[in-house]
Formats: sequence, structure tokens, C-alpha cells
Amino acid sequence: MLWSFIISCQLMIDQYNVPADGLDTTEFLFDVPKGSSARSLGPKLKKEGIIDDADGFVNYIKLSKEGGCIKAGRFSLNRSMTPQQILTKLCGTPIPNDKPFTVVEGWRIREIDHALAKEGWIKAGEYKKLAENPSQFKAPYALPKDTLEGYLYPETYMITPDRFDAKKFIQRQIDMLTNKFYTPNKQAIKSSKRSMNQLVIMASMLEREEPTKKNLTLVSGILWKRFDEPCPSRNPCTLGVDATSHYTLENWNDRKGLLRNLKDRSDPYNSRLREGLPPTAIGSPSIHSLNAALNPKGSVYWYYLHDKNQILRPAKNGRGHEQNRRKYNVR
Repeated sequence: MLWSFIISCQLMIDQYNVPADGLDTTEFLFDVPKGSSARSLGPKLKKEGIIDDADGFVNYIKLSKEGGCIKAGRFSLNRSMTPQQILTKLCGTPIPNDKPFTVVEGWRIREIDHALAKEGWIKAGEYKKLAENPSQFKAPYALPKDTLEGYLYPETYMITPDRFDAKKFIQRQIDMLTNKFYTPNKQAIKSSKRSMNQLVIMASMLEREEPTKKNLTLVSGILWKRFDEPCPSRNPCTLGVDATSHYTLENWNDRKGLLRNLKDRSDPYNSRLREGLPPTAIGSPSIHSLNAALNPKGSVYWYYLHDKNQILRPAKNGRGHEQNRRKYNVR
């Protein structure tokens, strides 16, 4: 009797465990809402055309006692699947609903925060607040105490919007900087006389200062020389990187604000009037700028400017620099 009952139950299960169309493999992207039960999905599967018989699907679940492990998310299904195959799929890993998000080379923390808030993934200021508390994050090198400016690697990241976590995203960016720059250059960095922080700050200036990749190492060499040694024409020597005076502006291209900052000796980011590196990086540098900061090219030049076509015009001394200013009409 028991054996007959088991056979009878199995026949009933098999009766309901059939596909809507065994030959139709057209993909359907099926969303399972949070909190859904397997039985509640029968009408939804029928409505979307994946199955033809919602009651048969529910009866299969009742008899087989399957479907207790379904997950919320998006799944790829088709009409050639049996109820058993559908349930197995719904108990598996959902399709990532990822979107690309690009952190542009040179962006500051404020630009990244604005872009994330515009997508609706964070509240405005959330990312910025986290990035200004570096103690929450880890790296195989010392992180700054007050801000992660410059350490938030610019790259296109795949983001899952409904599971976005700003803190985890920042750690991903730091990890990317580690993997792309620090780890491959670990020995060279340790052997150099520069700290990781000095390299990141210099790279951030190069990112904004030199538009042509092939010139990055030359400009890096000039700036490090001005940092390390007394200028021939005066002592001490300032870096004279106008890009640093953009940093505190709400709008990077605020011309009036820039002219005001260039005259402000109290501004710690004024590298025309103050010696040494600025207190922090001024944005997220690319790998090209980071490598140039680590591998500067020596030269006879102490000065440089860019003409109206953004062509680099270096000079050996102050007199040559002034001649270039007049020749290329650069103020």
C-alpha cells in the first residue's frame, strides 16, 4: 500500500512538472520581489508568459515540497523550463543588476559625491563624510588622517544600485589604488625618498597640470626639483602650480575665485606663494600621473608653461620663462 501511494504521488508530481514549451528557449528576465513565497510566484510567472498553468505550478510545489529557498533578485528563465528547473534557478544566484559608474581622473571627493547623489545611490554629502574619516579604511600603507583625497582611484566600477554601500565603495577604490599602483611598485616606492602621501599629492597636481601623457615625467622632474632644491634665481623655491589654487573652489572653473586664491598667501593650497606641497592631494590621479610622480625625468629645466594650444614650453631659468610668457602671450 505504501509503495503504491508513493508511486501515485510521484505520478502526480510528474504530471505538473512539465514545461510550457520544451522548444522555446527565449530568455525572460524575471524579478522576484523581497519576501515572496514560491507559491505566490505562480500567477506572476503566468502573467509574464513563462508558464501557462499557475495552478499546476502551485500544485507541483505542494506535492514536491520544493521552493523553500527562493531568493529575491533577477533571474533568467524560459518556457522550456519545468517547474522544478524554475525553482532550482530561483534558489540560485540572482543576475547582478549592475550599472557602470565612472570616477573621472582628476575628480575631487566633492565631484564623486555629487555624481553618486545624482544617480540616487546616496544622500548628498554621505560619501564625502565617509571619505573625510580615513580611520575606517585599510591599506598596506599609511592613509592620511583627515581626508582620502587622492586615494580614491579613478576607474569605471560596476555598481549594484539597490545594494550600493558608500563605505564599501570607498574601500574598493583604495584597494584599486593598491592593486594598480602600490603593489606593482612597492619596492620602488620604499626605495624612493618620497612617502606614499607625497607621491599621491604630486600625482594629483600632475593630473591637473599636464594634459599630455608623454610630458608627465618631465613636468614631474621639474616640480620635484623645485621641491627639493633652491631655485637658481631665488631661495626658497615654490612649486607655482596654479591648479592647487582651484582646489577649494566649489566650481573648479570659477575664474574669479581662482584669481582671488592666487593672491591669498594664507591659502594653504597656494603653491605660488607658499613653499612645499599642498596639505592634501587636489583630486584623484590616474595611473599615468602616479607613475610619473614616482619616476620623474631629470632635465635642465626649472620652469614651464603651456601655450594656447596646451603645448608644453619649458625654460632653463627665470629669464627664459619670461621670454616664453611674452612669446606665447601667457600671463
